[in-house]
Amino acid sequence: MQLSQHFTLEEFTKSQTGERLGIDNMPGTSALDNIMVLCARVLEPVREHFGPVHINSGYRGPELNKAVGGVATSQHCLGQAADIEVSGVANGDLAKWIAENLDYDQVILECYRKGQPNSGWVHVSYKTSGNRKQQLTAAVINGKMVYTPGLNI
Repeated sequence: MQLSQHFTLEEFTKSQTGERLGIDNMPGTSALDNIMVLCARVLEPVREHFGPVHINSGYRGPELNKAVGGVATSQHCLGQAADIEVSGVANGDLAKWIAENLDYDQVILECYRKGQPNSGWVHVSYKTSGNRKQQLTAAVINGKMVYTPGLNI
């Protein structure tokens, strides 16, 4: 199913963990609507500016979210978030461009290491109303994901 001009439902729901565990990861109507809005408002503009976008993690149903260690309140479960990268674009630059040019709920530069432009990924979320425009950097410290305000590029 085509979600927008350049994004399909298959790439939004694909999960190696889900496939390995036999988890059905198809979104319901509400999550599907949210995914389509995320594509239109965030992912298509990113693609228009930078070129093809790779979705590392898109929609995650509750069972898959639990299997991958996601928090129960994850926006991935609502179809409002995606973890993305763009080949040839530093993840810090991608996060900064989104923050400066698009409406969004959160943009999080996750597991990024300064001096290693391809490290980590960018988590971006979008809600149909009430976007917080929250910018965070997330790093694993002592085995736990720790979030700090701002994009620490």
